Amino acid sequence: MDITQLILDDHAEQRRLFAILEQIDSADTAALTAVWGRLSAFLDAHAEAEERFFYPELLKVGEAANDAEGDDAGPETVDAIEDHNSLRDAVKAVEKHGVGTPAWVAAVGRANVVNSKHMGEEERQGLTDFRRTAPVETRHALAVKFAAFTADHITGVRPVNKDPEAYVERHG
Repeated sequence: MDITQLILDDHAEQRRLFAILEQIDSADTAALTAVWGRLSAFLDAHAEAEERFFYPELLKVGEAANDAEGDDAGPETVDAIEDHNSLRDAVKAVEKHGVGTPAWVAAVGRANVVNSKHMGEEERQGLTDFRRTAPVETRHALAVKFAAFTADHITGVRPVNKDPEAYVERHG
């Protein structure tokens, strides 16, 4: 088991849930509510698990992969935490609209854009960086923690934005 694969698997599930939402008739508010409830809780729990387990370790070993800036994982981690904050805000914005309304559908679309941008960067940068620099044993140990945390928080976590610079300072 490898934390980078668990994160990739979660990304695939996030993409699948957004695609499901796109295919549900806007009048079927019960189905939209159920799927969005699952997706929004999943997004929050996933981001929190990454922040607890993945990014602190990436900061220790990362060397900036692909299009990441800098010589270490600091800048890519700051960007990731900023992305998580933007996603939390986008998810919260969905709740301001009636389920199935054009405004709600547009807000879900904006959350999808924010999430897709983040996942693409993370897959090119942080995950690549970690596969190149972290020992398999570390990736396995973190995968166990990540899987247990996300299973224990299947209904979500309390979403709290974080200061990206303070996060890197605390964990770097």
